[in-house]
Amino acid sequence: MLQVHSIHSLLDQELPLEVIGCHSPLSARLAQVAGFKAVWVSSLELSALNGLPDANFLTMSENLSVIQSICRSVSIPVIADCDSGYGNELNVYRMTQLYEHAGVSGICIEDNVFPKKCSFYEAGEEELVPMEEHARKIAAACKGRRSNDFFIMARTEAFIRNLGLQEALKRARAYADAGADAIVVHSKIKTDEEIVAFSRAWDRDIPLVCIPTTYNQYSSVDLLEKGYKIVIFANHGLRASVSAMQAAFDHIKKNRSSIGLDGSIASLQEVFRLTGVPEMERLIASFQFSHDVQRVQSPRL
Repeated sequence: MLQVHSIHSLLDQELPLEVIGCHSPLSARLAQVAGFKAVWVSSLELSALNGLPDANFLTMSENLSVIQSICRSVSIPVIADCDSGYGNELNVYRMTQLYEHAGVSGICIEDNVFPKKCSFYEAGEEELVPMEEHARKIAAACKGRRSNDFFIMARTEAFIRNLGLQEALKRARAYADAGADAIVVHSKIKTDEEIVAFSRAWDRDIPLVCIPTTYNQYSSVDLLEKGYKIVIFANHGLRASVSAMQAAFDHIKKNRSSIGLDGSIASLQEVFRLTGVPEMERLIASFQFSHDVQRVQSPRL
């Protein structure tokens, strides 16, 4: 499906841009049906889909294969979580070209070390990559894109690594100056203290992005008032699907039957609707010849 809006155009609206995490074409389509204007292809969700920790076990090609299918399944912008960029500046440059060609509307690159560990794992002693190195990656991504509509988000993990406000600001400013279209300020404390302190001190003219996984008591409108134009609900689809499948599987195992389960799971008709069966049937019906097809006989030798 063709995308009908760029991320830049969605930011012109007064409301916050709410982005929902997904991990498959079906989950992205559910997001679009629910009314979301953009989806975030989460590295955590893609890793979990493959039964793996979120620690760079999947290659760029493995992730891109799924992301390309997601882009074909929806008509809303797709933002890809690209971890630390799969390598150095040259890798980021090529990655940007491949992702844009696949139909992705934007990417996010973080200043985590490689191999990364999910921000919500127990904090270790890992340091972030040098600020200058990540700024070069952002510049490489900007140089690699064909269109300025391709949205490049730079994410700092300074708060995750307990490096403090000034380090977060210093890094974010460098990434903005390197050409980033938005800055993702990641925090995993349970209040808005860090993100509010950051937005109050922010002095560049590009939007801020937050991911309210742990400080979920604030709505997207609340977060807009605190200075965040883009709000990413990064992993709720995955977590909801895990709970729903666990409940269904436990029910069947316990009862040795699926009786009584129909009221809490989607009908097959709903699955058919979401996967385009009615459109397929209309297409089949359109394959009608308006004239008889006659066989052409080969001449006898």
